[in-house]
Amino acid sequence: MPRNYKSTAVLQRPDPKFNSMLATKIINKIMLSGKKSVAQKVFYEALDLASKKLPDVEQEEIFTTAIENAKPAVEVRSKRVGGANYQIPREVKRARQQALAIRWVIDNSRKKKGKPMCERLAEELVDAYNGTGASVQWKENVHKMADANKAYAHFGR
Repeated sequence: MPRNYKSTAVLQRPDPKFNSMLATKIINKIMLSGKKSVAQKVFYEALDLASKKLPDVEQEEIFTTAIENAKPAVEVRSKRVGGANYQIPREVKRARQQALAIRWVIDNSRKKKGKPMCERLAEELVDAYNGTGASVQWKENVHKMADANKAYAHFGR
């Protein structure tokens, strides 16, 4: 392959309503089978429903605070040392924190059944905004695992 090839990375644009890259990342994670307009509709309807539950908070603040509350500071990674596997706690970089938080919020809203996706996502965003819910619980469990395995932190070098 010649050395002067162009990068295949796609430039993401901020979403049209909030002009926010975070909203674009959430919409892209919601998207299934390339149907971005459906994902945008789900996301914006979820924010409308969430703003009815939290009337004194702006919509942009709802999803930014929800993702912020779901971000993990540490995680555990497996490492094989002398025939045994150890769970080694490590700090999480900022970009991975955001990616994990978005993934947890979307996945936990998908796990709930019996309601349209916009309602499930709205509930998860409101719960994460308030510091409760499955995504924040997941983060706390990851932190507990890291705390329980901090004796193995010296293997992480």
